[in-house]
Amino acid sequence: MLEGIKVAMLVAEGFEQSELVEPKRALEAAGAQTFIVSPSGNEVQSWQHFDKAEKFRVDVPLEEAQATQFDALVLPGGVANPDQLRMRPEAVRFVKAFFDAGKPVGVICHGPWTLIEAGVLEGRTVTSWPSLKTDLINAGAKWVDEEVVVDKELVSSRKPADLPAFNAKLIDVFGASGRGRRGEARPTGPIVDAPTG
Repeated sequence: MLEGIKVAMLVAEGFEQSELVEPKRALEAAGAQTFIVSPSGNEVQSWQHFDKAEKFRVDVPLEEAQATQFDALVLPGGVANPDQLRMRPEAVRFVKAFFDAGKPVGVICHGPWTLIEAGVLEGRTVTSWPSLKTDLINAGAKWVDEEVVVDKELVSSRKPADLPAFNAKLIDVFGASGRGRRGEARPTGPIVDAPTG
């Protein structure tokens, strides 16, 4: 269903492990290639709630990543992760470029903080971890308390418990976008081979 689709998964230190691992697994099972993009060097540290969890290999350093290399973007949550990303101009530019190009984006939990910084939420309906509600409203979004929300090419969700619904909508939206782009030039630019294992 998602064969040929390249998905960037943008994270900094402190992302919620399940919010990367489970979408990554679901997207790959549907045929997509996923790439961990990060400013964190060769490895990036995940968390499970308040505790450190596994480290993950970075496939593409943020400073080398271009939105033109990818078909879609996923932004996991965790409090520390998007708080760092929104302070990095290169991360904000990378995220905004997906919206400028009309490419699909999935975001969960605290991930929308980076979207606020990118200025891409005016008039959109989104959900998130409840503590972001006021931030999102102030950014011009309509906030709703639902397990998953689709607004055009943007898929948003609240928390790890919503991951089954989030993953299903990612596959639907990313797949529809991929079908709509059939015949267009494929993403270009230097990119590492798809991760294995």
